Amino acid sequence: MSSVNLPAASTPTAFRPALDQAAIDRLNEQYRPLDFQARLQQLYRDFAVDRVLVTSSFAATSAYFLHIVSRIEPAQVVHFIDTGYHFTQTLEYRDYLVQRFGLNVADVRAEDWKHQFTIEEKTWQKDPDFCCSINKIEPLDAIKPQFDVWVSSLMRWQTEHRASLDIFETRRGIIKFNPMIDVSREQRDAYIAEHNLPSHPLVAQGYSSIGCTHCTVAGEGRSGRWMGKPKTECGLHL
Repeated sequence: MSSVNLPAASTPTAFRPALDQAAIDRLNEQYRPLDFQARLQQLYRDFAVDRVLVTSSFAATSAYFLHIVSRIEPAQVVHFIDTGYHFTQTLEYRDYLVQRFGLNVADVRAEDWKHQFTIEEKTWQKDPDFCCSINKIEPLDAIKPQFDVWVSSLMRWQTEHRASLDIFETRRGIIKFNPMIDVSREQRDAYIAEHNLPSHPLVAQGYSSIGCTHCTVAGEGRSGRWMGKPKTECGLHL
């Protein structure tokens, strides 16, 4: 697997909108007429690649998002949040996509002692929000100041919360860019078929949404995540 150090802060580009609603509204107005690929192309005209944060969970159909990103901007670093609780199949899928697409991947993880605490305390059972905070949210929040914009692969049809999101928003102190928010399931699947892209190995076993081993079972949509709990999001996108 290709691996790089987390990018250091660099001189920002001339285009760096402030975190205010007027700037976000202007970005949405500019990008809304564009399709997913055109939005990404425009992003790299507006922002320097080393100031763009791209994250991927390498789950389910991540190949769709990563294939397009890698073709538009091969230099883009993809950040993988290594919770320490991923399925073996997820790590194998990540390594395969890294090789196939030529990705540069940087792992982001909690401090060892914090992760060990979640193991000993079984926080995924007692308080899954706390577990996600330690192993996902805090490590990502720590590197966000190095970037101007965070690119996600969220789509509105996935959850009720995601249905309310716009292309650009402010989220946890950074500009959040959701270029495929209005991509339909049918559009995604057609692209995957056209380019013969592989799904996560667990998809064939009935897993539609794939997270950590302790909190994921087979199920349609996100029904297999945190089963029996009201939780539907890890908290990264809230």
